[in-house]
Amino acid sequence: MIVITAPAGQIGSKLVQELLRREEPVRLIARDAGKLPASVRERAEIVTGSHRDRDVVERALDGADALFWLMPSDATAASPYEAYVTASIPGADAVVRHAVPRVVIVSALGRGSRVYAGHVSASHAMEDLFRSTGAHVRALALPAFMDNILRQVPAIRNGVISGTLPAGFAMPWVATKDIAAIAARYLTDRTWTGQDTVDVLGAEDLSYDDIATILTGVLGKAIRFQPGDRDADRRFLVSRGFSEAMARSVMDMDLACERGINNGTPRTAANTTPTTFREFAEETIKPAVTG
Repeated sequence: MIVITAPAGQIGSKLVQELLRREEPVRLIARDAGKLPASVRERAEIVTGSHRDRDVVERALDGADALFWLMPSDATAASPYEAYVTASIPGADAVVRHAVPRVVIVSALGRGSRVYAGHVSASHAMEDLFRSTGAHVRALALPAFMDNILRQVPAIRNGVISGTLPAGFAMPWVATKDIAAIAARYLTDRTWTGQDTVDVLGAEDLSYDDIATILTGVLGKAIRFQPGDRDADRRFLVSRGFSEAMARSVMDMDLACERGINNGTPRTAANTTPTTFREFAEETIKPAVTG
């Protein structure tokens, strides 16, 4: 039995489909089962509730052979450590009580960098929490998601993509479907042991200028990069309901990216994933922009 948290999210939804395609038994922790496709609800066990809730994870991990742990950020938390570490304590406790053998965690690149990075630093501390359970652990250390560019579809329609990193600063980007494929591989393999980090660097390093150039070619219209402002972004997040601490944490994460927290891992064949940004733009961004 494989237990999946956040099954309706960018990574989780793709992971569930892959596991069901392999005819693996899955149990999903979902706040709202209605957000899951009918085909998933028919084939998966569902535990309704939040995986921040002790009673929910206790029910979900009973008899579990593997756990996929993804903690969505809580925009209203008092700190990123409350959002990631404190919120994960019930899950870690349940892993111990039910002796779950293997845990795959969504984390971030830059572990050991000694650069404070807001959400990223808290996710590294969350890793340590699960490592302390004694379970076999694989922490997926991830860079920026290509999928997040979809948030800018309205601006892209107007010929603009924006960001607060320097225009020419290149860093790794990954497609969430590639993350899901890696997670599925570890969740279905009952032979690996120990605790380790799995670095995931996507297919290539890209700057916002590179992304604008690729989108120009794919969309057949000029797309330019427009620099943003971190303080303006922080104020916008607060206006949308973020706590001051969590809005600052997002900016701390962005500043750490500029300081190279995602660039410290040498690229190898093993940590390079297949989907290029051009492929992602053709398959996903173009239909969203033109549809």
